Amino acid sequence: MPAIETIRANIQAQGFCGLDDETYRQIDLPLRLAPAICMTWVAVGSAMGSPLVLGALLPFAFLGALLPGHPFDVIYNHGIRHLTGGPRLPRYTARRRFTCAMGTVMIATAAGLMLTGNPLAGSLVGWSLAAAAFVNVSTGFCIPGFLAKLTLGPVDCSGARTTETSYGHS
Repeated sequence: MPAIETIRANIQAQGFCGLDDETYRQIDLPLRLAPAICMTWVAVGSAMGSPLVLGALLPFAFLGALLPGHPFDVIYNHGIRHLTGGPRLPRYTARRRFTCAMGTVMIATAAGLMLTGNPLAGSLVGWSLAAAAFVNVSTGFCIPGFLAKLTLGPVDCSGARTTETSYGHS
C-alpha cells in the first residue's frame, strides 16, 4: 500500500481537501471504482469497435461531470460501504468533474470517429482513455488532474476545512 503522503497528494490533486489521513486512506480505493467501471466499459467498446457500446457510457460520464458525484459511486455509497464500514465518498469538486468532462469528450470523440468511418482513430482515442483510466485505477494518480494542475495550478488545500463526505443524507 502506498504511503499516506502519496495517497493524500493524489486525492487532493483531484480537489478533495480537508479530510483526515484515515479518511484519505479509506476512500483511496473507492474513488477508483467509477474510473475502473468506465475503463472496462471503454476497453470493451474500443475492442469491439462499437460506437453503440461507447455511446451507452456517455450519459454516465456526462453526469459525473455535472453532478456532485458519479452515478457509479452509488455502488460504493449505497452498497460496498455498508459492508466495509467505510465513509461516504466526498462530493466531487471542480477538478474531479473536469476529469469526468474530459472522459466524456474522449468517449464522444471515439464513438463519433467510429460512426463516421474512422474505426482505427476511434479505437485509438478509446484505448488512450482506457490507458489513462488504468493509471488512475492502478495507482490513484489522475492524469487529467495533473493536466489541470499544469494549466490551472495546484489545488490549494492549505485553508480547507473538513470536506463534507455525504450528499446530505445517510
